[in-house]
Amino acid sequence: MRHVELEALVPSEQARTVFDSVLRWEKYPDLAPHVKATTVHATYPDENSSSSWELHFRSGLLRWTEADTFLPELGEIRFEQSDGDFDSFTGTWSVTQAGDDVAVRFDADFDFGIPSLEGILDPIAERVIKETVAWALTGLFPAVRISGAVDLTEPAALGA
Repeated sequence: MRHVELEALVPSEQARTVFDSVLRWEKYPDLAPHVKATTVHATYPDENSSSSWELHFRSGLLRWTEADTFLPELGEIRFEQSDGDFDSFTGTWSVTQAGDDVAVRFDADFDFGIPSLEGILDPIAERVIKETVAWALTGLFPAVRISGAVDLTEPAALGA
C-alpha cells in the first residue's frame, strides 16, 4: 500500500469557498495536465456521489470510478474506488480554516495489487497523483502555497 499526501495553504480565503471549489472535479482536466478526463455522475449534495477519472500514466491511461462523500460540516471529502485500475484507492481531502487562510490536506492510499511491479508503478503513480492535486489547487487558487517538493513544470511527455 502506497501513501500520498500533500499539504497546501490558500491565503486570505474561506474554508467553505475552498471546499466548494475543490469538489468541482469537472474542472480538473483544464487545471491539471495529467488529467485527461473526468466524468461527474453525481455530486454534492447527492448522498450517492461518484466520479470517473482518466489520468495520463506512463504510456497509457490510469482509469477509475470512485464513490465521493462530501462532509462540508467537517471540511472533508472522502473517496473510495468502486471500479478501476487500482486494486484499492481511498483518500480524503481536508479543508480547515487557519486564521485568515485555509489549510488543505490531501491523503490517499493506493495499491495496484501487483507486488512484482510496485517498485516501478507506485512511485510514478504517487508523483502523478500528487502533481495532479497541486496543479488543481494552483489553478483554482493562484496564490496557494504548496508544501514540500512538487514539480509543476509542464511535463514534456505526460506520464513520463
